[in-house]
Amino acid sequence: MKVVGLTGGIGSGKSTIANFFSELGVPVYIADIEAKKLTNRSKVIRRKLIQLLGRKAYNDEGLNRPFVAKKIFNDPELLQQVNAIIHPKVGQHFRRWMKKQEAPYCIKEAAILFENGGYKNCDFTILVSAPVEVRIERVTARDGSTEEEVRSRMDNQWTDEQKIPLATFHIENLDLTDVKVRVKQIHAEILKRS
Repeated sequence: MKVVGLTGGIGSGKSTIANFFSELGVPVYIADIEAKKLTNRSKVIRRKLIQLLGRKAYNDEGLNRPFVAKKIFNDPELLQQVNAIIHPKVGQHFRRWMKKQEAPYCIKEAAILFENGGYKNCDFTILVSAPVEVRIERVTARDGSTEEEVRSRMDNQWTDEQKIPLATFHIENLDLTDVKVRVKQIHAEILKRS
């Protein structure tokens, strides 16, 4: 089975694009969702994150997201250490999930696919982009973040200009009708090459 990495900066609309592929019958793995589940299920991840960030990293509900976010998003080195704890476990989980799928290819949606080198394990990659102001507007409306918080998170991701040369396919996510047509074109192209 071919692996197609789907990525894009915060607010680019990766989830929307992933849903369009899912509607075409393509199995989709959302790395961020699975990472959130694993941070609460895995005793190894829990132990390592507490060692790194302190006891406040977890509360009664599981991972203390606001606490962790505040600590890591202005500290690139700490963010890298947290990613080094979580990402290998997500990779293992993805490989187990993939073995259960029956399709010519699957989508692995991951926010920092290029930044962490994960694209090297993909047969194709799709970059989803949108203008920075549109992305900020989407994220502030979606989760109530401030513009400053969104820009801070963007600063920890590569720019689209850095990602475009590494992407097999590029989708500018502005008009949903155009985007659906582009997704169908990419789907047909991947099937042809699989």
